[in-house]
Amino acid sequence: MVSRVIPVDPFDLVIFGATGDLARRKIIPGLFHRFAVGQMPAGARIIGAARSEMNHEAFLKLIEDSLKEFVPKSAEQSAQIAAFLKSLRYVCIDATGEAGWRELGEHLRPETVRAFYLSVSPTLFGAIADNLSTHGLTTPQARIVVEKPFGRDLASAKALNADLSRVFDEGQIYRIDHYLGKETVQNLMVLRFANALWEPLWNSTHIDHVQITVAESLGVEGRGEYYDRSGAMRDMVQNHLMQLLCLTAMEPPSRFRPDAVRDEKLKVIEALDPVAPDSIARGQYRAANGEGGYRDHAGDPQTLTESFIAMKVNVSNWRWAGTPFYLRTGKKLRARTSEIAITFRDPPHMIFPKLEGRRGNALIIRLQPDEGITLRTTIKEPGPGGMRVVEAALDLTFADAHGPDVEAQDAYERLVMEVIRGDQTLFMRGDEVEAAWAWVDPIIRGWEETRERPALYDAGSAGPEDALMLLHRDGRRWRDLEP
Repeated sequence: MVSRVIPVDPFDLVIFGATGDLARRKIIPGLFHRFAVGQMPAGARIIGAARSEMNHEAFLKLIEDSLKEFVPKSAEQSAQIAAFLKSLRYVCIDATGEAGWRELGEHLRPETVRAFYLSVSPTLFGAIADNLSTHGLTTPQARIVVEKPFGRDLASAKALNADLSRVFDEGQIYRIDHYLGKETVQNLMVLRFANALWEPLWNSTHIDHVQITVAESLGVEGRGEYYDRSGAMRDMVQNHLMQLLCLTAMEPPSRFRPDAVRDEKLKVIEALDPVAPDSIARGQYRAANGEGGYRDHAGDPQTLTESFIAMKVNVSNWRWAGTPFYLRTGKKLRARTSEIAITFRDPPHMIFPKLEGRRGNALIIRLQPDEGITLRTTIKEPGPGGMRVVEAALDLTFADAHGPDVEAQDAYERLVMEVIRGDQTLFMRGDEVEAAWAWVDPIIRGWEETRERPALYDAGSAGPEDALMLLHRDGRRWRDLEP
């Protein structure tokens, strides 16, 4: 089975920060992949914009080297890269000044969809938006794409929204969360709303609890000072985990349209209860095996910033009353894995012998590293040993199910194509971002007032003991982090 590639109309895409790490590793390789499979039209233009003083040829060499490093090798790669590079331009630009804006305008076509991708610090969002307006580079068909972090609290998020809204309508603003571009995350909506099997069970009557895990095996080496200004709560919970929670808990939208979907996500955030301090566990990984700990990597032995957080969250509405959501994310853990695990309640009366260590029926939606869906169910143990029951897994791994001919699509390349199409379904709306910060801010403020140190945990473990107790006292346990 070969995936269907739907070409998009010609476009002009300006990437601010085009010489930076994200552009070279993700954005431009993603565009190249779309070009290689025939989705990017011959009339498309990609204009790199950055403060680096280099000529057009030097920029092309930088991108060519990046593609050779970050794109899987193929027999046709050299010819495809040469063809792709013909669509690239470069402008040296001062985001906060006057230099380069006239030259940028000379590369843009009046009747073509134009998108401005801001792969830069949020402190430059307002200046770039203002300069785009001042120099007449915005059109009714223009779109602006911004990366996280979208603020560090409610006040700064509102300020960023205001900066963008001076120039662009909400329908032109695309706030990227790359988790929403993952195949499995989109499949979550289809799984829920296109299958009669699941929707009748998707509520507190049948679901005991939900676990959402985003675990990373790497630490913050090389970016510790940056990470220490955010921590796991700001860096992961407020955006990535919040989005996964919303998609899991939301009501069916009336139509599969951008604002209908985002309206339902917003309702979930507004239904979240405040989180009590004893429903949160925070941690920092300690030094081990000759490797530094979080405090070493952050460059601050007194830092109170968390590299791990686990929390119990309640959604106060009719569907989810009595079913807790447990969120967990951290650095330097046992394995790199992201998943949503829906654990169902036991039958009201079990007529078969009790299975020792039984974990119960569960639907596990895997986001990484191997995207897919697993249904854990109870069956009879094969053989003549009587009516003994065991747990077994029905597994759907997307790579196996669809075969090698299906083109893998990275989250960034999917999201950039959605921007060009003008589809905001997979992007966060301004009021959604502000509602998430309004829920997160009191939690962070409480930590800052108490000055309580996060608990230490071993690198390569499942996190601090406090996180285990968070579930143990509810008679539950975390799913294992399997390497």
